[in-house]
Amino acid sequence: MNTSTTRRNFLKSAGILATAAAAAQMAPSLYAASDNTVHLALIGCGGRGSGAVADALSASEGKVAPGPVKLVAMADLFADRLASSHKNLSEAFSDKIDVPKDRQFSGWDAYKKAIDCLKPGDIALLTTHAVFRPMHFEYAVAKGVHVFMEKSFAVDSPAVRRMMQSAQEADKKNLKVSVGFMWRHSKARQEVIKRIHDGAIGDVNLLRIYRVHGPNHCPKKPAGMNEVEFQIRSATCFSWASSGFLIDWHCHNIDVACWAKGAWPVTAQGFGGRTHAAAGEQFDHYTVEFTFPDGTKLMEFARHMPGCWETYSDIAHGSKGSAMIMTDLGDAKPKIYKSHNMIPGDLVWDYGKPDYNPYVAEWDVLLDAVRNNKKHNEAHRACESQIAGIMARAAANTGQMITWDQAMNSNFQFVADIDHLTFDSPAPVKPLPDGGYAAPVPGLTKEI
Repeated sequence: MNTSTTRRNFLKSAGILATAAAAAQMAPSLYAASDNTVHLALIGCGGRGSGAVADALSASEGKVAPGPVKLVAMADLFADRLASSHKNLSEAFSDKIDVPKDRQFSGWDAYKKAIDCLKPGDIALLTTHAVFRPMHFEYAVAKGVHVFMEKSFAVDSPAVRRMMQSAQEADKKNLKVSVGFMWRHSKARQEVIKRIHDGAIGDVNLLRIYRVHGPNHCPKKPAGMNEVEFQIRSATCFSWASSGFLIDWHCHNIDVACWAKGAWPVTAQGFGGRTHAAAGEQFDHYTVEFTFPDGTKLMEFARHMPGCWETYSDIAHGSKGSAMIMTDLGDAKPKIYKSHNMIPGDLVWDYGKPDYNPYVAEWDVLLDAVRNNKKHNEAHRACESQIAGIMARAAANTGQMITWDQAMNSNFQFVADIDHLTFDSPAPVKPLPDGGYAAPVPGLTKEI
């Protein structure tokens, strides 16, 4: 399977999936009489959540850990988003969706009601925006169910530490936890990083990661809409809700670069700015320099503007050559070169085949761990990767050099009591008189 279908375009692909699912129903099922069905509860019914369900159901038909999987409960803060997701999933996977009205929940406590529908051995999919992830993870672990959670995982350091506590509790309960860093399960990336670790490019001394493409547009708030509701519905434009696009979108690249290096950074310093007012309360371009314990640098580039050069790639340089870890999102196409020019004549290795869909591969691993009781908890690594992302955002927004220890131990919070946020709460970000939102001011903004 290629990576042409991702979570983000699942809803657009629902018609195609429905056709494929109908064809699959014509084949005999080896597990129709089995009583080992794994039930899923979806918490967060946006594109990521709907796509994650599709990936789980696709993995259940695979060769790694096949067996019956059904979606039995759904929850979202917004009823309209739940209804849309339920419609599309039902059309695509009619025989694997069993979510009647009494197991469709909306509102602030909907996540509890959906998780309460599960039994030990089942899986809660936590796919809301990051501000709610630690709270939902904590509840799922307390209820003793396995977890798949999407990135990003927390918006500030206290939230990361809350996640870490739940990760430790999950270990004690032998719960299986998978996180949305699907690139860790990409066969192509696994192979190129194994070769890097084996010395194919020598000592790694520089990494470069890029996500530069079109704008992250913040719409105007509809007349009469509650401000808290608007900011949650437009979460990628607000750091308090999604962690901000520098983390929410670029966390994959940071994680892969640190994986390739085999270390987490000890400091970060960076720059950012806003050219287009429609970026919400964020910058629309960032450059961050990370430093690893041995002095090696990781350069992060993020820009979301129209009409500019675009790329989405990860690159490593070493003492003997260089590696293209990812050429583009749709297919990694990793390569290794004997020089830093990365020209065809200097190519020494090419993965040379389509990558197996990492969105499905991560579910292969999780379902295998659940069905065969294998140790599996990716939450610890996810929390560490999130700290690296917080370092980057804080460095650019504040204009300060941020250390790992500062980020790990910071008490800065965007929302002091997220467990009791409601539509009656003051909006975490106040709009300007013109309806826009102020950008960070390096030298004045505080995030650590």
